[in-house]
Amino acid sequence: MVFEEKRITNGEPEEEEEEEEMVDPIESLRQKCAETEHCIHTWERLEQCETRVGSRSSTEEDCTEELFDFLHARDHCSRCQVALLSRQPCAVVQYTVK
Repeated sequence: MVFEEKRITNGEPEEEEEEEEMVDPIESLRQKCAETEHCIHTWERLEQCETRVGSRSSTEEDCTEELFDFLHARDHCSRCQVALLSRQPCAVVQYTVK
């Protein structure tokens, strides 16, 4: 035998509220930081490398350095934004997040 649980309020079944999907704040910060001038520059270098490597049939080159440069720039910017929110000092490079 199966029982269903229904809540009744004022004679009408209560509708379940839809929960909003949780958004990780660091992901939105990273997205905003990826749009800064310095991060765009490192992203473009990564894309150029991927195009170059993809156009060759045989190469030992990979784009690890360019990927790490982009991730470092993006995460440094994110860290600075968090530091600004907590009123902590950040490194010399200034990032303007819109």
